[in-house]
Amino acid sequence: MIVIVPDELESDTMEVLEQCYRARGSSRASEPGADKLPSEDLANREFIDCPHFAVQKSLYISAHLADMKIKALSRSAESQQAPGTNVSRQPRNLDPSLHPFERAREYTRALNATKLERMFAAPFLAQLGRGHVDGVYTIAKDPKSLERFASGSGDGVIKVWDLTTRDEVWQTQAHENLVKGMCWTDDHKVISCGSDKTIKMYDPYNTQSNSPPVATWLGPNAFNSITRHRSTPTVAASSSVISIYDLTRPSTTPSQTIAWPTSVDTITSVAFNQSETSLLASTGTDRSLILYDLRTSSALHRSVLTLASNSIAWNPMEPFNLAVANEDHNIYLFDTRNMKRALNVLKDHVAAVMDVSFSPTGEELVSASYDRTVRLWKRSEGHSRDIYHTKRMQRVFSCAWSSDNNYIISGSDDGNVRLWRAEASKRQGVQSARQRQALEYDDALKKRYAHMPEIRRIARHRHVPKVVKKAGEIKGEELKGLKRREENERRHSKKGDKPRRSEREKMVLAMEE
Repeated sequence: MIVIVPDELESDTMEVLEQCYRARGSSRASEPGADKLPSEDLANREFIDCPHFAVQKSLYISAHLADMKIKALSRSAESQQAPGTNVSRQPRNLDPSLHPFERAREYTRALNATKLERMFAAPFLAQLGRGHVDGVYTIAKDPKSLERFASGSGDGVIKVWDLTTRDEVWQTQAHENLVKGMCWTDDHKVISCGSDKTIKMYDPYNTQSNSPPVATWLGPNAFNSITRHRSTPTVAASSSVISIYDLTRPSTTPSQTIAWPTSVDTITSVAFNQSETSLLASTGTDRSLILYDLRTSSALHRSVLTLASNSIAWNPMEPFNLAVANEDHNIYLFDTRNMKRALNVLKDHVAAVMDVSFSPTGEELVSASYDRTVRLWKRSEGHSRDIYHTKRMQRVFSCAWSSDNNYIISGSDDGNVRLWRAEASKRQGVQSARQRQALEYDDALKKRYAHMPEIRRIARHRHVPKVVKKAGEIKGEELKGLKRREENERRHSKKGDKPRRSEREKMVLAMEE
């Protein structure tokens, strides 16, 4: 035992220590200096079992611990927390040698995150109100509002819906029969066209339901589609020609008429470019895709595809790119600067694509198909990332992406307007910083290990209706048969007579300038 004796020990304690030292020192009298015991040499002396010393030692330690002041390091909780969180920062050593099996732990977490994503996938949110009596054939969202959009049905009724209450806020009997197209103006007025040869404008924000139209324009033929100009009070409606109407003039005569010189077929859809506002695109029953320029009041380019197209949509972030929904079950993305080939071909539908719409970010698309499904696509990928369907949903004729990029609206032949999540497993609401960081980390891990077989299989798996699955299998066999036939013909033909054409070029049959 080593005892350190300070200078301020009391005298009685010193006497006891001296006695203990002499008692032990008598056994070592022969050692030099054993008869001397200066008080200053008591430090670092060794004492063997002595009851007097043990008692005095315990008393001394207890007395001094009672008067001792212990100073510890202390820091405020705010200095150990990241900004905006209530979680204390944990010091970590990032040395890889201290964290073995990093890849294995990351893979396990990515696999669990992928499984949880599929478990919590619930895309369908609600059916809005009581729907329509007839099928919903057109949908238009208010560009200046996040929660208002309009739908038109086959019985001529237009309804305006509120996404917050998920119910209708306004309706009117606009046309005698089918509502073929709708669009909104910047001052929250809705414009519709129908098969009854009329274009009508309503003000649902400031009028009651079933109120008369604010303005009406009469055309020579039934209208099939309508679109608005972004910066001027102008709309373009399609029939056998494209008629440009000025909303500030009550005249029923269009201010401008545009058509391809040799075209006599019906124009099924028309769309203004919302970035390059002088550009206009249309599709027709003659399988044509035509570009127009309002500055010269003339057509610029005409492409003839394999089959007719039903709808057209411009990319809101890339003004020169557009998407076309075609009757051959595919969606084609074109660059207007080079119409010889498509930028991408989106294949997954097993029936005609009736409508297509871009997301506000321009990175994704939503399509409505005659096969009773709604599919979501990434612009750069050839196959859909998700498929939405219900047991009662019939043929889907219209779809739209909400302005906040979080929801999708679809209208089908059964008269229902349905609301879907853009991300099937995503939940809206306030998230803590810790939860948000965990989700972002899981997403990063899923992207890193997306190529792994098990994760890829779980992420791609979808339950689809039996009819759609069977039709997809039949379509796959037919496509394989066509490829075999082409290869056999090429093998037994003269070299160079039957050149191969890529999937992005074969749908373009002819072009005219």
